[in-house]
Amino acid sequence: MTHSVWRGVMPLLTLTLGATALLSACWSDNDDDDGPAPPASTYSAEIRRTAMGVPHIKAANWSGVGYGYGYAQAQDDLCTIANSMLTFRGERSRYFGADAVIPFQGTIGQPRNLDADFYHRHVLNDDVMQRLIAAQPDRLKQVVAGYAAGYNRYVREIKAGAESTAHTACRGEDWVKPLTDTDIFRRMYAAHFAAGYSNYLAQIANATAPAAATPTMASATSTSTSRRARPMKATSLAIATDRLPHVEVGGHEGVGSNMIGFGTAATGDSSPLLFGNPHWYWRGPDRFYQAQFTIPGELNVAGTSFLGVPVIQIGYTNDVAWSHTVSAARRYGLFQLTLVPGDPTSYVRDGAPVKMTARALTVAVKQGDGTVANVTRTLYESQYGPIVNLGALNPALGWTTNTAFAIRDINADNFRVFRVWLRWSQAKTLDEFATIQREESSIPWVNTVAVARGGSQAWYADIGAVPNVSPAQMTSCATPLTTALSAALPRTPVLDGSKSSCDWLTDADSKQPGAIGTSRMPSLLRDDYVLNSNDSYWLSNPAAPLTGFPDLMGPAGTTAISLRTRLAHLLAQGRLAGTDGYAGNKATSDTVRAMVLNNRALSAELVKDQALTMLCAPPAAISVTGDTATGETFNPPRNVDPTEACAALQAWDNKALVGSRGAHVWDEFWTRALRLPETSLYAVPFSAADPLRTPRDLNPAAVSTLRQAFGAAILRVQASGFALTATRGETLFAPRGADKIPMFGGCGAQGYFTIACSPTRIDQGGYNLDTATSANSYMQVVRFPSDGVEAYTFLTFSLSDDPASAHYSDYTRAYSAGQWQRMPFSEAEIAKDPALTTKTISE
Repeated sequence: MTHSVWRGVMPLLTLTLGATALLSACWSDNDDDDGPAPPASTYSAEIRRTAMGVPHIKAANWSGVGYGYGYAQAQDDLCTIANSMLTFRGERSRYFGADAVIPFQGTIGQPRNLDADFYHRHVLNDDVMQRLIAAQPDRLKQVVAGYAAGYNRYVREIKAGAESTAHTACRGEDWVKPLTDTDIFRRMYAAHFAAGYSNYLAQIANATAPAAATPTMASATSTSTSRRARPMKATSLAIATDRLPHVEVGGHEGVGSNMIGFGTAATGDSSPLLFGNPHWYWRGPDRFYQAQFTIPGELNVAGTSFLGVPVIQIGYTNDVAWSHTVSAARRYGLFQLTLVPGDPTSYVRDGAPVKMTARALTVAVKQGDGTVANVTRTLYESQYGPIVNLGALNPALGWTTNTAFAIRDINADNFRVFRVWLRWSQAKTLDEFATIQREESSIPWVNTVAVARGGSQAWYADIGAVPNVSPAQMTSCATPLTTALSAALPRTPVLDGSKSSCDWLTDADSKQPGAIGTSRMPSLLRDDYVLNSNDSYWLSNPAAPLTGFPDLMGPAGTTAISLRTRLAHLLAQGRLAGTDGYAGNKATSDTVRAMVLNNRALSAELVKDQALTMLCAPPAAISVTGDTATGETFNPPRNVDPTEACAALQAWDNKALVGSRGAHVWDEFWTRALRLPETSLYAVPFSAADPLRTPRDLNPAAVSTLRQAFGAAILRVQASGFALTATRGETLFAPRGADKIPMFGGCGAQGYFTIACSPTRIDQGGYNLDTATSANSYMQVVRFPSDGVEAYTFLTFSLSDDPASAHYSDYTRAYSAGQWQRMPFSEAEIAKDPALTTKTISE
């Protein structure tokens, strides 16, 4: 049994410095030609801030860039970063108690502190961190070390009394403390698991072993289980579907993005154009931060990254621009383990016993009286990955004396993740960009679209780390339990872990064991356009559907694409056809910037007229028996007069502009209508031959259910206090201090392309975006004219989390007004920015 000691950074990094030479075989010849890392005590950076406070970090080396970035992020978002680092270190319970939950949404949801602490100490353990750090190139180590030094400098300044009005919510707290390099790498490694481990946090954190049975008991139990297993059918195992772990990134439908790449056939000039727009978290460590990194003659990249991640993840250089959307590919799988009789921490593999690895973990927990007490759990992992307790779904899926389940995340051993972004930041052509993506095959859970200077095409790819499981294995490695789980978790491989023949496969061109090879992953080059809005790779361009790829990559023509994806294609095609109401038929920067904020609701365009005919002609009172959105039942039924709501929807412009009236009535109705199965809701079913126009038309047989949905929607709006004719900007807003900044857009489920999906109900004070988990976040429209880079951007929630900062709401107000920011990129543009301020720091 091993005991986890939470060490600092120096022991880990000291062990790994000599290992970096091993990367020369995996990196282009001159990638590490920058020599040894500078002395740890030497850092210097120039932080130039332009409009909206965006920092442009200029330094002589990689450590200097990290130093400036760490300082700038701390200056803007100290409280969020400091609080979040407690999560990644597994120290939340020490400061906030065991049962409090993380105060902001993220890719791990909002678990109890104690569960979060055990999960992170188990999954981000010191052994794996040592291996991760050893695999990183020197440049990344230097950036990370610089980031920690810059962040720590700001913490020292704040603790010494600098900027006395800044970060009053946390500056005096003892949990605001220096970071180590390993803290940063832990935070970066945690981001690997948004499509796997993160969705099973509580199930991993609570997977403790059952008591070992006596040999006699074990034998009897084993015989009994075997006797039951033979006749068991998949359908005989009832699974609590409301307790299923989410398979979507962030555990929330709609967390994702839009992106469109236009080739020169669409732009009509020598430059392609990229639109990128993650729909992402507005608070917490996973929110985006905008910046530019410059090392003269070596690096010049702008864009965004998560807090605590000193690498640009979505952005542009002088030559290349790229964006990401959440991929539909599965990134993890489950294995059923057959346990050794009498030993629930050993399992059988090919007839031989295998001992699980035990990890005894101790978490300090703050008690009600302020004292601190230790809580210890022993968690286990198999050769596949951590043991996971799925007993909440059905007791048969828990950790018993006979059976356990393990989870494997392909990104657990994918130590190449941040290397690809580091290399992209220096790419010069689209060919080089695509080659890097193929060589690394390390993107953890997102699709990519990119364009480049001098190129005529736009590139789409879902090339990254994906498990390699054959159709034959899905059949031959099935058991009654795995079959039931597979049915409840579509396209998730659940295999028999007792046979090595059920191990994930490795293609000849795989970049790591158990991964699909690059040649079997989808990509597309087009000179008109490619796009993705979180559906699978299949319909990146309807003129060239992508088919024939492994099932784990996502569905290809078997299910309807989302309304948001349909609208994305309609927007692109309407632009190129010149039928969208804008001038000409080319994808110019001006037109694309207007097009992506036009706030159309495709659901209303498709069926609103039909709905009004079914629900309002002739108008009649609706006797509402319940609300499917909340599970409420009304006894006696509530009578609703739909006349005013019908008039509001009749006058509504089918958009969610700030001034659009009635959008909230439609959204409340459509949210409830979507609870009908697609086959019941629509008269014309989905057809792969006509994916942009199907399914369509409301099913007349659903009129009774739709009337109930409409009545419940009206009751919800009435309960909110908002008028049925209220504007979108009244009902949807971003609070900043005492102000409610009016917002536009809506949820993807309603068919909006412009996303602003609030987690709060309208009758809870309105649609509040302050804690949004799926809303426009960092937005960029980039092209490459001959004289430089033309980039327009938004950071919708603003740069800082500090109410005292000048950059707490400025970008949000600009976004509310639709005022795209022309972002300076060249030295001359930065120098001429009217808002320019400069701060040089060194130590």
